[in-house]
Amino acid sequence: MSASSQENKEAAEQAEVAAEELRAAAERLNNAAAEAEAASEEVTSLIDPLASLAEAASISDYLYLISIFALACFVGYYVVWSVTPALHTPLMSVTNAVSSVVIVGALIAVGADVAASPNGGLSRFFGIVGVALASVNIFGGFLVTQRMLAMYKKKER
Repeated sequence: MSASSQENKEAAEQAEVAAEELRAAAERLNNAAAEAEAASEEVTSLIDPLASLAEAASISDYLYLISIFALACFVGYYVVWSVTPALHTPLMSVTNAVSSVVIVGALIAVGADVAASPNGGLSRFFGIVGVALASVNIFGGFLVTQRMLAMYKKKER
């Protein structure tokens, strides 16, 4: 046998070995793809009930807003009661400023032309309540601020 024929035979054997390895790799890849598809179907079967559960447990907008309001009340309570006495006067001034912004929004709610809508009366009612509460807060804040500032004045004898 000639040297080139020997080399051709070795190259053919190497090609057959490489082809066999490629077939084995392709088979492993197909098996992995089948396993991935099965896992995907299993995950989908687990997610579908969770999605329907999430839709069933969706929180209404009103409940969401009421929970935010309740959390704001708790945070406000703890913030106000943890303030040192020396800071109460500036805190009252800031509270008065915030209440003045609230009263502007409440006046807009009272004066808005929403009578044609189904919730127009409810909007005006809450606007009037907002004006009343903000007014009490503003005037009470001024009275408390004035009284606290009077505590720092020197007493006349």
